[in-house]
Order: sequence, then structure tokens, then C-alpha cells
Amino acid sequence: MTTITLVRGDITRQRADAIVNAANSSLLGGGGVDGAIHRAGGPAILADCRRLRASRYGKGLATGRAVATTAGELDARWVIHTVGPVHSGEEDRSALLASCYRESLRVADELGARTVAFPAVSAGIYGWPLDDAARIAVETVRAAQTAVEEVTFVLFDERAYGAFAAWLG
Repeated sequence: MTTITLVRGDITRQRADAIVNAANSSLLGGGGVDGAIHRAGGPAILADCRRLRASRYGKGLATGRAVATTAGELDARWVIHTVGPVHSGEEDRSALLASCYRESLRVADELGARTVAFPAVSAGIYGWPLDDAARIAVETVRAAQTAVEEVTFVLFDERAYGAFAAWLG
């Protein structure tokens, strides 16, 4: 059974086998968590991402999918990049958000990672309502069949921490 913990803080300062990046489909860095991970991890992450774009992911990584790179200078072995969906009032994209967590854990299993740190995927600039993002994240990780022993949700502020704490019960 996977232990789930919550931490208020900066995901780039976490120690884990794998840190999950809420990436954009280009895999080449961006704003929010994505930009912070690329800055803190240094050029090795971007170099790996460029290699992925030049080989298997020429059109970018699809929403809901995940892929791993080195963690560069982060206190982790790998960064698992996942592309969260942009929230839509007209279309239910919940399955895509849940897929980000499942696919990230699948990649973690392939790597042999036992500890994984997640941000609140899609709950920032992608506009997903925080309470619903927390529900989907917690329910998906709880239901996942994975060898990962510990998942830590690293939440940037008290509001996000509170939303996730409410779903952890």
C-alpha cells in the first residue's frame, strides 16, 4: 500500500526518487512548476527533453501521458514529466487529469522509483479548480496499482495544502 503525505513547500527542494513535473506538451520548459524544475535542475533536464523531442515525441507529449528524464541538479534520480489538461467548463477532462497521476506512477514503476513527489497538476495556470484537482489526485493515487511506496503531494500554499488535506481525510 502506498503511503500518501502532504508537504507545504517548493517541489524543487524535495528529496525523492522521482519528482513529477507539471509540464507543457513541448517538454522544453515553461512557467510555474515546469519552469521552476527546469531552472533548479539545470541544463541536463532540458538536454534530455530535447533528445525526447528529437526521437519519440517530435510533436510533443500528449495530455495525460508521462515520460522520464534525468533530474539534473535536483535531489532526485528522475523527473517524470506529465502534461495536465487545461480545465474546461464545456468538456469533462477529469479522465485526462487522473491519467497524469496513473501514467506518472506507471513510469515510476518502470524506473524502480519508490518515492515520488507530485505537484497539484493542472491546478495552477491550467485553471483546474483546486478542490476538484485535489480530489482527482488523491483518489487516483489511492486506487493505483503501483510499487511506489510513498507519494508526497508538494503544495505551494496553505490553500492547496488544505484542499488536499480535506481529501486525505
